[in-house]
Amino acid sequence: MKKVTLTTLMKRYAAGEKLVMSTAYDAVMARLCALAGVDLLLVGDSVGMTLLGYENTLPVTMEDMLRHTAAVRRGAPESFVVFDMPFMSYQESDTQALHNAGLAMKTTGADAVKLEGGAEYAPLVRKMTGSGIPVMGHIGLMPQRVQLSGGYKVVGRDADSAEKVLQDALALQEAGAFAVVLECIPATLGKRVTEALDIPTIGIGSGADCDGQVQVITDLLGMMEFKPKHAKRYADAGELITGALKTYADEVKNGTFPTEENSF
Repeated sequence: MKKVTLTTLMKRYAAGEKLVMSTAYDAVMARLCALAGVDLLLVGDSVGMTLLGYENTLPVTMEDMLRHTAAVRRGAPESFVVFDMPFMSYQESDTQALHNAGLAMKTTGADAVKLEGGAEYAPLVRKMTGSGIPVMGHIGLMPQRVQLSGGYKVVGRDADSAEKVLQDALALQEAGAFAVVLECIPATLGKRVTEALDIPTIGIGSGADCDGQVQVITDLLGMMEFKPKHAKRYADAGELITGALKTYADEVKNGTFPTEENSF
């Protein structure tokens, strides 16, 4: 497969093609996503909830993200891989942020970084892009601020908050972000923001008018009990895997596995 670059993505966007992004956290899933034709692989800090067993994304560290992003890159060398900057890896200072974003790019082979925040982070985005680091923005519902917001809630339902989302998007575009994730905003606002920007919007729970969509891979494959409204299950992999493992356990217990065929 041919390497997907930022130029590739922008050409697809300019041609009106919808961009497809999924999270991936390891080499196996990354390879499957690449073979399926997923355009962008987001190594999300959602790894904290999907693989590491945390209640939210806040405990995820730079070390966690570096390890998982490197694995994704090894599994899908042709894909466009986005490194999700974890909580407190960029908020303390611009110096800290540039160091960590540079570390991510240099040591994992990521093609870009993503960070949560709107106009308040536009100066940082400008510094990052000026340093040669492609940046994807993330506004609307921001999981790293779940403690402030009091939970995972739709953002932009009233006029003031909707205007803030729009202005945040415009500020990130002006600062040099190449795309913006819009998470859990009303579909009408998703359309409004998309029409106002000259860069791709990637929606998650933000309507069909966004230029692309992103979903958490475990939601797509039905691998966890929780099923968010914005996700569609395209498979019941959790049930399939559980059934296969139960059959394996039963066969070991009753002595039907291994057979001569499985022995040396």
